[in-house]
Amino acid sequence: MGQKIIVVGGVALGPKAACRCMRLAPDSEITLFDENSLISYGGCGIPFFVGGDVDNVKELCSTPYQTLRDPSYFRDMKGFEVKTNTRVTAVDRKAKTVSTKNLLTGEEATYPYDKLVLATGARPRPADVPGAELKNVFTLTKLEAADAIRHLMEGRKVDSAVVVGGGFIGLEAAVAMADQWGVKVSVVEMMDQVLPGVLSKTLSDMARHDLESNDVSVFTGEKVLRMEGADGKVAKVVTDKREIEAQLVIYSTGFLPNGQLAKDAGLEVTSRGAIVVNEYMQTSDPDIYAGGDCCSIKNLITNEQGYLPLGSMANRQGRVIGTNLAGGSATFKGYVGTWAVKLFKKAFCGVGMTPEMARRSGFDAIGVLVEQLDKAHFYPQHDITALELVVEKGTKRVLGLQGSSANPDALKARIDPVAALLQHIKPTVEDISTLEAAYAPPFAAAMDVINAVGNAAENVLEGRCQVLTAGEFAELWKNRDKNNYFFIDARPQKAGDAVQAKHPDWHAISLEAIHTRWKEVPTDRPVAIICNTGLRSYDAVLCLARHGITNVKHTMGGMQAFLATGGEVK
Repeated sequence: MGQKIIVVGGVALGPKAACRCMRLAPDSEITLFDENSLISYGGCGIPFFVGGDVDNVKELCSTPYQTLRDPSYFRDMKGFEVKTNTRVTAVDRKAKTVSTKNLLTGEEATYPYDKLVLATGARPRPADVPGAELKNVFTLTKLEAADAIRHLMEGRKVDSAVVVGGGFIGLEAAVAMADQWGVKVSVVEMMDQVLPGVLSKTLSDMARHDLESNDVSVFTGEKVLRMEGADGKVAKVVTDKREIEAQLVIYSTGFLPNGQLAKDAGLEVTSRGAIVVNEYMQTSDPDIYAGGDCCSIKNLITNEQGYLPLGSMANRQGRVIGTNLAGGSATFKGYVGTWAVKLFKKAFCGVGMTPEMARRSGFDAIGVLVEQLDKAHFYPQHDITALELVVEKGTKRVLGLQGSSANPDALKARIDPVAALLQHIKPTVEDISTLEAAYAPPFAAAMDVINAVGNAAENVLEGRCQVLTAGEFAELWKNRDKNNYFFIDARPQKAGDAVQAKHPDWHAISLEAIHTRWKEVPTDRPVAIICNTGLRSYDAVLCLARHGITNVKHTMGGMQAFLATGGEVK
């Protein structure tokens, strides 16, 4: 008989580790415990169930071939036991046993182990304000809550809802309720932008504009003070700036790792309660493994311990643990933080650090953004893709890449190769400029947008141009009566003339014309140039420089970025 293995937690990592171990060491005796009734589900699919893209909650618990992953499935198909509605209450490392309690019957028991896996996950931050006990206040992490929300939506019992938190799950839930069910949704985020920590200010403004353009109200820099109710149900959310009607509230303000069981057992945990593991996913006790949302993992860019609760990472770690339970020596080196989210018309995707994150971590970093077609310009169907490369000035080291597009697949295709580079080397801007990418007009331009953003970053780092973000250009234009800037529109003449007809301060000098009209540009004032995507304005900068006009800044992403962030010429 093989070794006895106990697995605590049955969502992502636990079943993956157990299944992998059983494939490699089928004589193992594995028992998996989970305190819930439904297990092995795709938690990241919950917002899509709420929105109606997934018909039945049990689809999230099913295999690709539509078999429900319940205890009998794992017993009959995978060869190990699963005990649901059973909580592991303690770990005795000296005796190598775990204590359990059946939450339905109250029965307590003790089980021995040779190896133990902690896959206890994370819990949502609680709604720690007055009114949190009211009905129809949810956290969207468990299937039972998702089912209740879906029931309210289908019954047309919700006209207005508030999502507290502007992260991935919160925004996906907001989109689901507004798009599918026509609910008036408001998002309240305590930070000064949505998707804080994963998007730069420019790209976050694009996400915000996409939400607001589809009638989702977004309130950033606001703190929820309390919730008020009527007849025991939530009716209103009160922030430090406003009151918002709400018949349903979803709290989505982040996660806290469930490391208490490990801490009580004397295992090493971080100050925030995440379990510390080595590259083999072993805890401070080599016979106890841990992974997934309960763990702290090394950030490969900063080389420091970090925390990133993602189902995809939990699955990869589960395979590593399963291999090692069976006697292998697989490793999980760390993470670079690759993610994706779909809103209304725009998808957002990224890896690594934003400019703001990099600077807070001590890097002398900048972000350089381009807007370019995802396919050849002459191909009939194409979309604009925005990419922002984050680089360290002195070393030219790439620290991150984020982007936005109406084509999610095209965007992801540009992020994933950079994620691979970041995991294995310290890539530089040159590596991005020369990155080999598949080319055919239906798929990409001959100079792919990923190469273009590398080229643009090199130009900025080499001092060939000074740049403005779309937001900075908007502020300059808004305050043009105070800053003495001379504004040039380098788009084709017809487009610029239309704006200049309304605003004399907007000077329509197309790239084609600037070679002969450069004398119209003053030399005693700073100049801000914009075009459609940033390409023409960069060429205009070079043209003016040849004539000695160098106090010039061009706008990264051009009008495409300006409009995508909600900018208006008024």
